[in-house]
Amino acid sequence: MKPKLCAAGVQLRDQVDTWYPDRRTTSDGWIGDARHSATRSDHNPDKSGIVRAIDIDSRLDSSEQLSIYLADQIRVAGKTDKRLSYVIHNGHIASKILNWKWRKYRGVNGHYRHIHISFTKAGDTDSKPFDIPLLGGKI
Repeated sequence: MKPKLCAAGVQLRDQVDTWYPDRRTTSDGWIGDARHSATRSDHNPDKSGIVRAIDIDSRLDSSEQLSIYLADQIRVAGKTDKRLSYVIHNGHIASKILNWKWRKYRGVNGHYRHIHISFTKAGDTDSKPFDIPLLGGKI
């Protein structure tokens, strides 16, 4: 079975690409490599072939500060958008566990070079645009 990125992942990536067409994409990705396949990861396809995670390179512009703001806007969207499972960036993670408050991420990769976004099964087929103010225009 050929892996497929969930519809919400495609939509969010497309929104970022639309507003930041000149951004770096070196650390972008969605499907897990060999290292990921040996672990439990949303980058690995499930039994249906669906992948529920994307990585967005942190270099949206020359400052790299914009990625911190984008990650925070995704965190805020997670409070109401049931397609979002969690976001990791800059050594911190946010999810519904603590009502989408940032907390220290204790995993191996602090996600400093990219923003990691994981999606729920609700995002498998739901491709409506995300309500993320930053993606409605540059700050």
